[in-house]
Amino acid sequence: MKTTKLLAIASTVVVAVSMMASAHAGGTLDGVKKKGFIQCGINSGVPGFSIANDKGEWSGLDVDFCKAVAAAVFGDTTKVKYTSLTAKERFTALQSGEIDLLSRNTTWTLTRDSNLGISFTGVNYYDGQGFLVNNGVKSAKELDGASVCIQAGTTTELNLSDYFRANNMKYEPITYDKVEETIKGFEEGRCDVLTSDQSQLYALRLQLKEPEKAEVLPEVISKEPLGPSVRQGDEDWFKIVRWTLFAMVEAEELGLTSANIDEKKSSADPSVKRFVGAEEGVGGQGLKLGNEWAYNIVKQVGNYGESFERNVGSGSPLKIERGLNALWSKGGLQYAAPIR
Repeated sequence: MKTTKLLAIASTVVVAVSMMASAHAGGTLDGVKKKGFIQCGINSGVPGFSIANDKGEWSGLDVDFCKAVAAAVFGDTTKVKYTSLTAKERFTALQSGEIDLLSRNTTWTLTRDSNLGISFTGVNYYDGQGFLVNNGVKSAKELDGASVCIQAGTTTELNLSDYFRANNMKYEPITYDKVEETIKGFEEGRCDVLTSDQSQLYALRLQLKEPEKAEVLPEVISKEPLGPSVRQGDEDWFKIVRWTLFAMVEAEELGLTSANIDEKKSSADPSVKRFVGAEEGVGGQGLKLGNEWAYNIVKQVGNYGESFERNVGSGSPLKIERGLNALWSKGGLQYAAPIR
């Protein structure tokens, strides 16, 4: 009887979420244009991905993506307002219509893509879960019996459980709602190790008083394809967000940057002409955008490589190598559908 009641409650929740998502889907682009900005959900503060300075100005790889969508829709990257969300809050905010777009280091999984009334539009960062320690441990296999700081409401919790169970090890989870609390707990010695996506570990290490004493272990225990998502039921908005990501990657493939795209507008290369909106019949009409939607993204935000390098790569304090996030032509996984 108890099981039957629980199943009934779960079914009711799923139906409610689906109805909520449907109610807000179907006219996101019109709604965005009417209010004059995009409401973008981001992390509350992860260096390299979404972080605010003393003036409240946001920057990072995920923030750049919000700006890129605004450039595509409005031709103006300032037409964005940001909502900082915890892992627990992010999906409800998207489902309810509080935000138009979720661009917050979120892993694309089957359950999330099929049960929550949301759709992932692509992968803007290929990642994997790892461990951060400051106690001399050199391998995750040495963590039997460790206490582990972890953020609640994430795939990280499930991956951690799977890893320790598969390796016949025990651990004590110390959970926090916010990423800031997680790193604070680790620094104050409330746990032996902190686990999260490796990109986040490199970012969080910079916030420690003595970052040089902390080390990211070599093991990567999961696949974490991170990417933006939108509500299900609105194909027009889904396509705009998906093709914004494709445009940033395609621009890097074509060698188009924020510095040279004006010069390239006069190029005779058919691929470049299509990209900048100079070829008949291949503009933004199908996306309900202007012909220069892709040009505006690159001119105002840059291509994918530019965004990567300044936020998390060689031009940033994180110094993360491109790795899997390099273009497909350079041994990575970033690959865009053609604009033609």
